[in-house]
Amino acid sequence: MVPGGTTVKGDGMGKAIGLLICALLLAAPLPAGAAETARLRIEAAHPVVLSVEIADTPAARATGLMHRDALAAGRGMLFDYGRPVMARMWMKNTRIPLDMLFIDADGVIRHIHAMARPFDETVIATPVAVRWVLEIGGGRADALGIRAGDRARREGGPAKP
Repeated sequence: MVPGGTTVKGDGMGKAIGLLICALLLAAPLPAGAAETARLRIEAAHPVVLSVEIADTPAARATGLMHRDALAAGRGMLFDYGRPVMARMWMKNTRIPLDMLFIDADGVIRHIHAMARPFDETVIATPVAVRWVLEIGGGRADALGIRAGDRARREGGPAKP
């Protein structure tokens, strides 16, 4: 189908080649420096599944979602500290509002900082030690019914984020 609703007929070879290219791209390893992604399930009033980039190195955690113009509704970034820490976040060079979900070592969301303001360099700290911080689009936690006390876990991976 092309603009205007006209159907383009062919022998299907173009479609087959397109599918092959898509399959190869999906199977290709991430380029050097690209973030690993995972599916994160949050057991909220209605379960939520997000596709998240993993920030598990000091450099990835320092950069986070800086310099991005948008974040799709079903996407986020999971900061993995490797052990419980008193996490401290900020919005320096971050162009989009974010919700920050602070998750303890048992996978329990302990605190939600909603609608962090773009470019704000005020430190956002968790009131308790956490292993992970999940950043999603500003206002999404409330819209999805995610609350403190809900549990998060990686699908197809460890029992906890």
